[in-house]
Amino acid sequence: MSTSLSSATIPQFYREVFDDCSNDGEPIHLEVYNFLLSNSNLPNSEVNTIRTLAGATEGPINRTCLYKTLALIAWAQQERQLSDKLFENCAEKEYPKPEIKNLDGVHNLKKHLIKIRSNTAVINYNAIVQLDIINVHLVPEKKGLILKYSEYIVTSKRFNSKVTRRYNDFVALKELLLNRFPYRLVPSLPPKKIMSDAHFLESRRRALHRWMTLISRHPVISQDPLVQFFLTDQGPDCQYRIKEIFRRAPDEFMTSDIAATAKNLLPPNYTQQAVNSQNIRTLVNVIGKLKQLAEDSVERQNVSSRQFDDFSAQMTILSTLDIGEGQSCIGNWLDMQKGFNVLAKEMPNLVPKSNQQAAMEQNIVCERLGLLLDILVAHKQLCERLEKGLHNEHAAALSKLLSLKKRKIQGVIRGTDAESVEHLESKVLTQESVITNMELRTDFSLYCVHMETQLVYAYLGTLSYIMDSIINLKLRNHSEFYNTWKHIQDVAQNFFANNHHSNGIQS
Repeated sequence: MSTSLSSATIPQFYREVFDDCSNDGEPIHLEVYNFLLSNSNLPNSEVNTIRTLAGATEGPINRTCLYKTLALIAWAQQERQLSDKLFENCAEKEYPKPEIKNLDGVHNLKKHLIKIRSNTAVINYNAIVQLDIINVHLVPEKKGLILKYSEYIVTSKRFNSKVTRRYNDFVALKELLLNRFPYRLVPSLPPKKIMSDAHFLESRRRALHRWMTLISRHPVISQDPLVQFFLTDQGPDCQYRIKEIFRRAPDEFMTSDIAATAKNLLPPNYTQQAVNSQNIRTLVNVIGKLKQLAEDSVERQNVSSRQFDDFSAQMTILSTLDIGEGQSCIGNWLDMQKGFNVLAKEMPNLVPKSNQQAAMEQNIVCERLGLLLDILVAHKQLCERLEKGLHNEHAAALSKLLSLKKRKIQGVIRGTDAESVEHLESKVLTQESVITNMELRTDFSLYCVHMETQLVYAYLGTLSYIMDSIINLKLRNHSEFYNTWKHIQDVAQNFFANNHHSNGIQS
């Protein structure tokens, strides 16, 4: 049980710290409070005692709790024995001022946590969709006097914009995004092809639409001026101008308010991230297979549509074929020809139904699975990029530091001149600074991967809608085809059923 504050005066410093830690007088976030304690340079045993005496283990971290914490930190730094009696016996005019470093870090952490709390709904698919609605349309005619190229009209609901872009403009944007956001999900673009046909162009258009949708709906990337420029700028030669304007933009780590405190934002069970990464690798295979199966189903629908047309054409030939009268072994050929004519007229009714079914499966099932697969693959690539890049660089920097320290020690032992040893000492200090920066980068990258994983799982929630859509589309398709075939049977059976029964042919 904690005691109350005595009648000593509260220093202005205490109020300033509370303002740095609190959001408009609200109770202080536990992570901010713990970060404050970690910057007091006190042993863990004393930190735990301060939490208990201040009442931080009993409820919200309010103003009184923080003031008592600050006083206890100051007394601990004065090497006084911590107890409730310090408050009871405090005869000083003002509570002591503690030595706390990095208050800017406390303030930045608070701002970031407020932002996370206000944007909690963003890691939710319905809220993600609200960030923007993108459309990418292929311009029908190709441009270029000698080398022909395709153009795309890109529209954004968020910016109420409509711009014309070439494939190389998308490539330029992707390269800049990778430099600006090396620890975020930047999906791969569809491949380039010199000789392209209509099928390839449509496939690439759909892939560019998915890519631009993921970029414009990313909670962090979508807010960057890079994306706004790409979606709104009306000037010519976008790929060259966007590179010129943004090529010197620092990466996200260099401009982030939480770069130095990202480690404190990682969840306690961050080892779960390894499990998440393995799960996502498995999902890449599963969703990839489902997408292929869905595309195979669409192709079967398109093949069926062409087959219905071919079948109708063959029925037309049969309906006009002059066998000649008196061929009693055939049966009533004229009646059969009437049936052929019915099929030739009715079969084309199946074509639009098959085409419509294929288009719906493509848009509702294949494209949604494609969007999900794109972001899953992007996450897999992000993890591979970090393992091959940042982590290897960190290991190399540590190796270099150890080598420098070894050379310094050997120099001292051999009695190398002071100037050479001092030069090595300077190199060691420089390398230690490099490693510190890389450690901060590593923490920041791990935090980003954690947040990107939550984003992937938000998209994964769309699987229920996709599976439900598959079932409903198949039911609708079979129902419509059944009704059409039933109508054909009702019309044609008088010409076929009676005739084959009269010829002794059993059903």
